[in-house]
Amino acid sequence: MEHITLLIGIVIVTALVFDFTNGFHDTANAMATTISTGALKPKVAVAMSAVLNLVGAFLSVEVAKTISGGIIDESAGIRPEVIFAGLIGAIVWNLLTWLAGLPSSSSHALFGGLIGATIVSVGFNAVNADKVVMKVLIPAVAAPLVAGLAAMVATRLTYRLAKGRDEKETAKGYRAGQIASAALVSLAHGTNDAQKTMGVITLALVTGGVVAPHSDPPLWVIVSAGLAIALGTYLGGWRIIRTLGKGLTDIQPPQGFAAQTGAATVILASSHIGFALSTTQVCSGSIMGSGLGRKGGVVRWSTAGRMAIAWCLTLPAAGLVAGGAAFLADQGDWGVTTVAVLGLLVSGAIYAASRRKPVTHDSLDEVPDAEPAGVVTAALQAVAPPPAGPVAAAPVVAVTPEAGRTPAAAAS
Repeated sequence: MEHITLLIGIVIVTALVFDFTNGFHDTANAMATTISTGALKPKVAVAMSAVLNLVGAFLSVEVAKTISGGIIDESAGIRPEVIFAGLIGAIVWNLLTWLAGLPSSSSHALFGGLIGATIVSVGFNAVNADKVVMKVLIPAVAAPLVAGLAAMVATRLTYRLAKGRDEKETAKGYRAGQIASAALVSLAHGTNDAQKTMGVITLALVTGGVVAPHSDPPLWVIVSAGLAIALGTYLGGWRIIRTLGKGLTDIQPPQGFAAQTGAATVILASSHIGFALSTTQVCSGSIMGSGLGRKGGVVRWSTAGRMAIAWCLTLPAAGLVAGGAAFLADQGDWGVTTVAVLGLLVSGAIYAASRRKPVTHDSLDEVPDAEPAGVVTAALQAVAPPPAGPVAAAPVVAVTPEAGRTPAAAAS
């Protein structure tokens, strides 16, 4: 086995930077609903999520194996430069969607980056298309739908079981349940997303001859990846937390509990069988499902539509950036240096743009522009309208659109 070269060291550092961006980009997956309902204070929530992300990183290596020896054929001439270019593509897309406050998939950004860089540098034959379809694309479509349906059914069942009981008392119980389910989502996130960086670093070590092909990630890789994603999680991606917690639908404690429990179940099951799915899409689907499951609930479909567009663009966009980076990196040392400098400049420009209108934990209650319920929500409410009488008049269900009400009143 060879020693770690300078280039492999740069790839490892870049992978940990991606892991860091993954952490603050995906904090909202676990904690957005818990923060929005007041079950936990923002700083406490992200601290708990960070610790459990770190713990989850040690529980499984199945997803890491999918990355290091699954979607890319490491024996087809993959070099560290290719992995470096793929990581640059993923980081740039992560930062762009973070700036826009869109909960896109860090996982798919990584897959798109690796695939795009591999195609440009080595060719299509180095991509295991069947693995991409079975373990990336199919879960990408199925997971949010399954999680959303489960959350919708669970939300309706939850409200049915709590019918006639004191709302304040049940809210206390659901808030406690939210804390437990949020912890489970954070743990599940560590078992899935932290694994992806482990897989990338292991792939770089394999291409450099440091470890044997099909090896499990070394312990130091597991520890460093877990710490990187935990640190990113602790800093908190407040822009995306605001989008999921307030901008997608109005979340009440029973909905938050149902959404998080459904999401954690799907993520843990996928981690067990090695599906490298998008935890962002799963949690977003669960939140939308919980919004549809509550009578009188509103899903802001313009926000959901922007999210869906970002989901569809993530793989090809990250792939295009990474492909361009791979073309430059293939030119030699000057090309790798150019890619690194351009990556730093773009990242710095995005950060500078974010400072013009910063979002912190103190501004999470700012709700994006309100909008009417939309055709889908209106149709669902026609089938199962909100209860009439005093309950319908209460502020908590005042979101039902009625004739003569303004869009802002309808979404309040």
